[in-house]
Amino acid sequence: MNEVQRQIEILRRGTVDFVNPEELSQKIEKSLSKKRPLRVKLGVDPTSPDIHLGHTVVLQKLRAFQDLGHKAVLIIGDYTARVGDPSGTLKTRPQLTEKEIQANVKTYVTQIRKALDLKRLEIRYNSEWFKKMPFVDVIRLSSRMTVARMLERDDFSKRFKGGSPISIHEFIYPLMQGYDSIMVKADVELGGTDQLFNLLVGRQLQKENGEESQVVMTTPLLEGTDGVQKMSKSLNNAIGITEPPHQIFGKVMSISDELMWKYYELLSAELMEEIERMRSQSKAGGLNPKEIKIKLAHEMVSRFYSKKEADAAGEEFNRIFHEKKNPKKMEETVLRGVGDRILLSKLIVMAGCVGSHGEAKRLIQQGAVTWDGEKIVDEKAEVEALGEKVLKVGKKRFRKIVFK
Repeated sequence: MNEVQRQIEILRRGTVDFVNPEELSQKIEKSLSKKRPLRVKLGVDPTSPDIHLGHTVVLQKLRAFQDLGHKAVLIIGDYTARVGDPSGTLKTRPQLTEKEIQANVKTYVTQIRKALDLKRLEIRYNSEWFKKMPFVDVIRLSSRMTVARMLERDDFSKRFKGGSPISIHEFIYPLMQGYDSIMVKADVELGGTDQLFNLLVGRQLQKENGEESQVVMTTPLLEGTDGVQKMSKSLNNAIGITEPPHQIFGKVMSISDELMWKYYELLSAELMEEIERMRSQSKAGGLNPKEIKIKLAHEMVSRFYSKKEADAAGEEFNRIFHEKKNPKKMEETVLRGVGDRILLSKLIVMAGCVGSHGEAKRLIQQGAVTWDGEKIVDEKAEVEALGEKVLKVGKKRFRKIVFK
């Protein structure tokens, strides 16, 4: 296997759409002969303040290019975020304010740097060129695409057929993303599967501009801890890369054994040969899936924190779930002036473990609540409001309750 083939083999791992391998082979061959690294573009709109493991799937692909000697060009869409990406949605996205965008930009850049090699990273903001673009150039850019072509896009087509409104500014978004590729001279553009249309627009615009078209590679969307819906903070199934190490470790351990293999393929640095070896041994009964998952959880914490933190998180997980002991460190809730006794369901809400008394009562009835080591199943139970006690709700939520 020559170097071009080796790189292609590494880079196509975990990809869905690849337009196209032959072009990438030619680009890599030219890159090696001229000793000029490929410029690999990834655009991200700072639409939320936090990054989770689902976001890092495509970041891992970008990191793979970096590790092979290529240049990562990360475009922070501080201007496109004002428009709102219509990809994967059946309604118009709300437009963010300048203040919201700038706040999100700060956390995005900090967090993304945890996943990429800073030495081979070029960060650009697309406000750099869009702020200066005269309106006549916006019109020229809009003329590059027909309405019929836009309606070929699946989400636009569904909305049009369903009678849902489509704003004109949403048609401009793919053109803006494609124009980014011209401005940074992208050789390759990466994105999730929901970004395929936008990425192909970039190829079209580059070709019409007399430039070599970028190769397009998409990565799959990652299911969250529920194993059903794509990872999203709003769906409460996300694993944030800035969450405390013990939470990252515990959440990775909570995914199903079957989903674990997808996480390995899309997130782990392990070679596919090793992953397949572990999968085969697991099926044959030679390896316990739990031990394989522990290895994955350790790798995720090590990546975003350190090996030391990962070791500590693993020890804490073992302490709680195998030794059945309380965590060494717990969030503390101080309650003052509540009287001699307090309704347990009320206490659970006050401690921030759940959002309503109804949910607290349901968990008590299900036997999911312990108070200072004693399981409580009476939803009307009251507990003594004295000293320091440990409240446990479910398998993972611990609170040290301090009465004063």
